[in-house]
Amino acid sequence: MCADTPNTDTAAPDYKDTLTLPETDFPMRAGLPKREPEWLDRWARLGVYDRLRAQAGDRTPFVLHDGPPYANGHLHIGHALNKTIKDMVVRSQQMMGRDARYVPGWDCHGLPIEWKIEEQYRKKGRNKDEVDVIDFRQECRRFAEGWINVQREEFKRLGITGNWADPYLTMNFHAEAVIAAEFQKFLMTGTLYQGSKPVMWSPVEKTALAEAEVEYHDKESFTIWVKFRVSDFGSPEDDRSFEEESDEDREAVLKALTATAEKFVGAHVVIWTTTPWTIPSNKAVVYGADYDYGLYEVTGTPDECWLAVGERYILADKLAARTFERARLSEGQYRRVSDVSAEQLSRMTLHHPLAGAEGANGEWDAPRDFRAADFVTDEEGTGFVHCAPSHGMEEYELYRDLGMLEQVITYNVMDDGGFRADLPFFGGKYILNRKGGEGDANKAVIDKLTSVGGLMARGKIKHSYPHSWRSKAPVIFRNTPQWFAAIDRPVGDGQNQNGKTIRERALTCIDQVAWTPQAGRNRLHSMMEGRPDWVLSRQRAWGVPLTCFTRKGSLPTDPDFLLRDEAVNARICAAFEEEGADAWYKPGAKERFLGDEYAPDEWDQVFDILDVWFDSGSTHAFVLRDREDGAADGIADLYLEGTDQHRGWFHSSMLQACGTKGRAPYRGVLTHGFTLDEKGNKMSKSLGNTIAPDDVVKQYGADILRLWVAQTDYTSDQRIGPEILKGVADSYRRLRNTMRFMLGNLHGFTAANAVEPAQMPELERWVLHRLAELDAKVREGYAAYDFQGVFQALFNFATVDLSSVYFDIRKDTLYCDPEDSLGRRAALTVLDLLYHRLTTWLAPILVFTMEEVWLERFPGEDSSVHLVDFPDTPTAWRDEALAAKWAGIRQARRVVTAALEVQRRDKVIGASLEAAPIVHVEDNSLRAALETVPFADICITSAIEVSGAPAPDGAFRLPEIPGIAVVFAEASGDKCQRCWKILPDVGDHTHPATCARCDAALD
Repeated sequence: MCADTPNTDTAAPDYKDTLTLPETDFPMRAGLPKREPEWLDRWARLGVYDRLRAQAGDRTPFVLHDGPPYANGHLHIGHALNKTIKDMVVRSQQMMGRDARYVPGWDCHGLPIEWKIEEQYRKKGRNKDEVDVIDFRQECRRFAEGWINVQREEFKRLGITGNWADPYLTMNFHAEAVIAAEFQKFLMTGTLYQGSKPVMWSPVEKTALAEAEVEYHDKESFTIWVKFRVSDFGSPEDDRSFEEESDEDREAVLKALTATAEKFVGAHVVIWTTTPWTIPSNKAVVYGADYDYGLYEVTGTPDECWLAVGERYILADKLAARTFERARLSEGQYRRVSDVSAEQLSRMTLHHPLAGAEGANGEWDAPRDFRAADFVTDEEGTGFVHCAPSHGMEEYELYRDLGMLEQVITYNVMDDGGFRADLPFFGGKYILNRKGGEGDANKAVIDKLTSVGGLMARGKIKHSYPHSWRSKAPVIFRNTPQWFAAIDRPVGDGQNQNGKTIRERALTCIDQVAWTPQAGRNRLHSMMEGRPDWVLSRQRAWGVPLTCFTRKGSLPTDPDFLLRDEAVNARICAAFEEEGADAWYKPGAKERFLGDEYAPDEWDQVFDILDVWFDSGSTHAFVLRDREDGAADGIADLYLEGTDQHRGWFHSSMLQACGTKGRAPYRGVLTHGFTLDEKGNKMSKSLGNTIAPDDVVKQYGADILRLWVAQTDYTSDQRIGPEILKGVADSYRRLRNTMRFMLGNLHGFTAANAVEPAQMPELERWVLHRLAELDAKVREGYAAYDFQGVFQALFNFATVDLSSVYFDIRKDTLYCDPEDSLGRRAALTVLDLLYHRLTTWLAPILVFTMEEVWLERFPGEDSSVHLVDFPDTPTAWRDEALAAKWAGIRQARRVVTAALEVQRRDKVIGASLEAAPIVHVEDNSLRAALETVPFADICITSAIEVSGAPAPDGAFRLPEIPGIAVVFAEASGDKCQRCWKILPDVGDHTHPATCARCDAALD
């Protein structure tokens, strides 16, 4: 049927005005960038989010707890992805009958903001240390407030729904009071302690960092092979059995030991390190008890070599050749003298390469500890590891467990990454420069080792190295007093249902959480199994302080070191509630909080601030627990962030909640991947491959960005770029045309004209069956947060089942049948049912476009698609037998359509209505099915013959659909000038040049 094509036959009557053609103001071109702000203004006037909360009634709440973005800078594409997924979750849950609450939030404290203010100071020549701390904190607060307002508008522009009028901020006074109260729970239950251990430290930012604040980038480092001289081989008297031997045996042992000592004393144990700056802090060397070691002697040397003929070196056999190669020796320039057993190694005494150096003032003269350790590897290096327990966690733990920390801990590196001023040779040298580049410490150490003959070889290596994700500068491990939460110490709160320690509770609770995708469970579980104690303290100014006091003169191990008093805690929290955390820094704060019960001069006030991950980890308390629009039990239905938050927010929230409430703060966790460019490369400003959400919105509109999110598998990394967005826009246009077709034909339709399903033709009932199938799929998909699956199902239905099949077939009925005919009313009824479902089903994804579609039919002042639920779809619409029948009919139609396309391509016909093909069908049941339906109308031909006779040679076939063949034949008769079918009866009726159906319609 081609009645919507202009009539070019001027001799025939023009019946165009007698057709019921689509009528709509819904434009083909969306104009989203211009129109979307109008809908945003409308939603604001309507108060859509507040209305939904007010009319929630007894709906079951659904709470998606927002992981707070940082209030620092414009949004990037990752923000847009994250917030759009959250919005689709919230909107779909709401439209499926829940009371879906979403309180957006912001992370406001911490180093990035403090760093920005310091940068402003530096540009003005101001010194931060000379500024009053409260004034400085107020500047940080104002900076955060400014960016919160910017980001809020950028999020709203993306169509994100939520309580934007009252978001949560970690710097709100109530939030700061609750964060302090949550910290005090760690204080009161005995999990808080002060310790001195190596932590990741940013010399540029002068603060400790948590693992979640570190990212790994390639870095070129110096690498050196350092010689530790064997100075002694021990005495036989060291063995208890020696005195039990006879004089003769003792003499033999002594002789053998002397010979062995002569072989080893003066030899060198060689270590390899990529951190030359740690050599001045060396306190020990360790080896692997189960590895094979050998004594090697240099027999020849090339030019420019630091080794000399006759020198002896002890190395792991597996690594010896590689080590000598680095020292520029070829295979024939050294020989293996003998084995070196673990027992022999244990007898040796080593000296630091700087021992006895002129000007060293005895700094390194004491012998180095030398023992076996489990963490030594024979995969790289030399088989020996130098230990500076102040700068390495494995070494620290080794000597902690040995009870030897006092002997091996050093304090050579200051908070700015410089060596202490009085350290011989290296005082005042810096590991990094002020911008995070290579300082002068490594070179100074290498040069000094070279001058004293302490190096075997040196070089450079490119390897993955931890950097601060804020300053992008490398970090170091540095021993410094910090405050920790013990995750393996029993929590003294009596909540032992999930375990006694924080780690036990976390590992138990992880298996109580629904993970999407499931791999997130394994990732967090492995992290929890191996993580160290939580470093809570930071040496900064902008944040919530560690609200505790320590007794002067006491050691951290003393039982009365920390003040534990609920009355003191209550005074602190009350002050924070009224004045914010600035109250901690006001004059007289110590006296105010200690009250009359304690003498202020007996207590020190702690001024470190809390790790910002403790802030965000505590949000469950001041958002979920304390807000009316939170969760009644303080537990969110869903936390949703990127995969990096397994070591970030998911992680800290689990730790914090297990420490304070004994269980996880979430029932479900959903993670998404990262956003890459079209080639799969990480986005970088330096590469020029970033895409700002604002740019996409200005060019295409926010709905195109949202549709990109819906079309991607967000559980993996996603790609975005100009070509991808063009493809998304094309999908959008196809979907928009589907909606426009429905709107045009539904003009003037009312429920009074509706037809019951039982009265409908089979084609309409097949569409209803598909709707019932889709209803289940859509609800299951949205419940599983499978937006890609939901959209793909709806898009395929709209463009294939509807546009290419149902709409194509029913145009003739809709345009040409009498307005009140049963067939036309049945088709309109189905269009109405389709409209209500497609518009609402797609509303969580295309929030602006579906509002536009909705308002075309329901333009009332209080009308909005976002105020309604998904309509109930009767299960009675499902008809599997009918669906199976129509699957066969559609297969036959495909063959006919393809056959006619060949004739159209060859210019035999111009339109399918010029054809009256013969369809040969081998299957009896399919042939019978075709005879029960108007197959000519289904194939959009003027006539059609279905035959059971064998198909002649040359009949058209599709290889993938056997048993069906088509023989082309032209339609006979004249062309009806109203419906354009070619029929024998055209011209035999009252109205000129019409068929019987059109003649009756005109009457």
